[in-house]
Amino acid sequence: MQIKVMTSILERNDQISAALQERFEKAGIFVLNLLGSPGCGKTSLLEKTIHALKDTLSIAVIEGDLFTAKDAERIEQHGVPVVQINTAGGCHLDANMIDGVLDCLDLDTLDVIVIENVGNLVCPAEFNIGEDCKVTVLSITEGDDKPLKYPLIFKQASAVILNKIDLLPYTNFDLKAAEKDITSIHPGITLLPVSCQTGTGLETWFNWLIEQVQIKKGKESK
Repeated sequence: MQIKVMTSILERNDQISAALQERFEKAGIFVLNLLGSPGCGKTSLLEKTIHALKDTLSIAVIEGDLFTAKDAERIEQHGVPVVQINTAGGCHLDANMIDGVLDCLDLDTLDVIVIENVGNLVCPAEFNIGEDCKVTVLSITEGDDKPLKYPLIFKQASAVILNKIDLLPYTNFDLKAAEKDITSIHPGITLLPVSCQTGTGLETWFNWLIEQVQIKKGKESK
């Protein structure tokens, strides 16, 4: 019975997700689902991305969290539209939650919506929320064993950001082993080692994101 219930929930979620994708397609918006554990640096990465690209791309953010609007308040300081979703204990965002807040954004003015999902390496990977792609953030401080322990979130991602590489000398994190494990789960995946603290690798991430937006807009113009 539990399997049937879960199947029903996912089917309904996928229906709403498909409707969201159609809506985003019509509006010409690239949607990114940003995943990762609490403290991996998702919000810091977003702040750096907005600061670098807000004059190039029109960006809005949907912030998912269990409680508080602390992350949304940080993003708001950068002068972009931001909407907070509190799940009140829920471990992930779902498509219905995203559908419920879209009217808070002026979709006609946007190039990109970044959805910062609830900090979790398990549940968010199960639910599509209308995104064009998922990006998973793994920080050096989490340990290099996480890809094999939580393979789905890495398998479904289009790119993995290996964050906080400035801390490599102070940990036993094996970067090559982590990269090998991730590519064994998802061959051909884009790996982006970065440090939000020092700026290392961020330009490559910015360029990757711009390219994805351009690819989508190119498809729409054909």
